[in-house]
Amino acid sequence: MKIDHGALVSLDITMYDAQGNLLEQSQEPLVYLHGHDDIFPRVEDALAGKQAGERVALQLEPEDAFGEYDPALVLLMPLENLGEGVAVGMRVEGDGVQGAPGRIFTITDIAEGMAVLDGNHPLAGLALRFDIAVVDVREAGEAELAQVDSPRLPDFLRFAEPGQSTLH
Repeated sequence: MKIDHGALVSLDITMYDAQGNLLEQSQEPLVYLHGHDDIFPRVEDALAGKQAGERVALQLEPEDAFGEYDPALVLLMPLENLGEGVAVGMRVEGDGVQGAPGRIFTITDIAEGMAVLDGNHPLAGLALRFDIAVVDVREAGEAELAQVDSPRLPDFLRFAEPGQSTLH
């Protein structure tokens, strides 16, 4: 079966930066429903018409992947507003940040009672290369079609789960 709208597709994905440095590799196949905006549109377009056993290699510029890096999404926050146990690398939900409800921020630095919060995706501003192997293509069943509104991307393509911590 060829990849077409409504096909349930399983992929093995390896992602590199533009210089060829390995960033991530799927540990188990990524399964997505073709034509339902579960993956980057350029990747979906490149996979259309392929079938199990075929491979695709492509490079995405930032605007086609996680977007350009936006310095306006880097904020300073007093540590007292973040609660106990704050550490570099921690992710917090920005409910208390004006104009950023639901945005996930990563704490990138802590100094002098302040934390630097970065609301950009960790891969924002990077061109990315993907090597993709099509593992399986099949018609989606009713259970898969029912999940169209809640796709599950692999961790390295998701930003973070809301609710890990909340800014006050």
